[in-house]
Amino acid sequence: MRGDKRWLANLAVAAASALLFAAAFAGLLWAGASAAQTAQMAPGADSADSADNADLDACRRRLDAGGAQIDRDCLRRVYALPIEQWPRPLTDPGARWSELAPLPRQAPHPPGHPPDPAKVALGKRLFEDPRLSGSGQIACANCHDSELGWGDGRSVPFGHDRQRGRRNAPSVAMSGFAAHLFWDGRASTLEEQVLHPLTDPREMAARPAAVLRALRRDESYRRQYAQAFGSPGIDLARTAQALAGFQRSLVPRFNRFDRFLEGNRGALDDRELWGLHLFRTRARCMNCHSGATLSDDGFHNLGLHFYGRKLQDLGRYEVTGDPADSGKFKTPSLRNVAKTGPWMHNGRFATLRGVVNLYNAGMPRPQPSPQQIGDPLFPQPDPLLHRLDLHRTELEAITAFLETL
Repeated sequence: MRGDKRWLANLAVAAASALLFAAAFAGLLWAGASAAQTAQMAPGADSADSADNADLDACRRRLDAGGAQIDRDCLRRVYALPIEQWPRPLTDPGARWSELAPLPRQAPHPPGHPPDPAKVALGKRLFEDPRLSGSGQIACANCHDSELGWGDGRSVPFGHDRQRGRRNAPSVAMSGFAAHLFWDGRASTLEEQVLHPLTDPREMAARPAAVLRALRRDESYRRQYAQAFGSPGIDLARTAQALAGFQRSLVPRFNRFDRFLEGNRGALDDRELWGLHLFRTRARCMNCHSGATLSDDGFHNLGLHFYGRKLQDLGRYEVTGDPADSGKFKTPSLRNVAKTGPWMHNGRFATLRGVVNLYNAGMPRPQPSPQQIGDPLFPQPDPLLHRLDLHRTELEAITAFLETL
């Protein structure tokens, strides 16, 4: 037996040596053949380019086919091209989309309020200070925690006197890029938005006059306000500007997706890249999630309004009074989406894969009861939603891609 083992070991060594010699010899032959082929093809470069283009077109057709598997070589080849040469997004009439792009390093700032480190530092301190609440126990950071994607990890937050909120606390990481704030879009600027939670009786339940008295009594705050604004004085407008400036500084750029868009095509693995392709095409995600922010900043009805039931929430309608807005909620950015669960305006979805499954099914489509037929407020399904019937492996790929954002 021992002799057999020694013989097998010697045979393995000899076989390995032979394979190394063969590989080296083949490499020399390949190099020579490649050089000769290059010399022969130089006069016919145009025909080679035509062949490459034909191969690329064939690759695009293979990617369009869909199914449980993907041609990974074709996938890599197509997405190694500049973004403008990627497969065109599959969108529906009425969709407002723009091409995917890296997130800017700074959020836009209003005129007269440029980025300022002193204002950001003051805003951060205010954001974390429970003295901005009526009880002196709740800070903005209670519901917007940096370790939880600037959300709070709950379906809905707890506020003053442990009152349960009505809607999920959205991440504020992308708030500096949004044209509408809150799930119902009731605020159009961050300076306006930051004051709503302070005075909402369900949230921080503060009285502005009491908050300003507390801040003015603090000598360190007096110095910090003067440094940030260039003159003494603590008022509500300056407080809002500082809080807004801090939120605009929370640009979530440290991710593999931005590196991929900026040219590092190895930043996504094959499954994540497949997910990106599906996101653009068969999953129709760019109907609502596109551009650098991955949001159309619009409002859509996903069938989660619970009309006529205990959990009824009519969203945008409660702001505009327009029946066409009944059941619509703001499209959130997908930046940092894997860190901001639970998801949707009511926080009723605990896993990202569960959300993807729901979109694959076309989302819920509640039908009016006999008493609700003809009711002008009964929310109408969004025409951009479709049953997708994607394969399980495709759904896994989309979820993997979302986790890179």
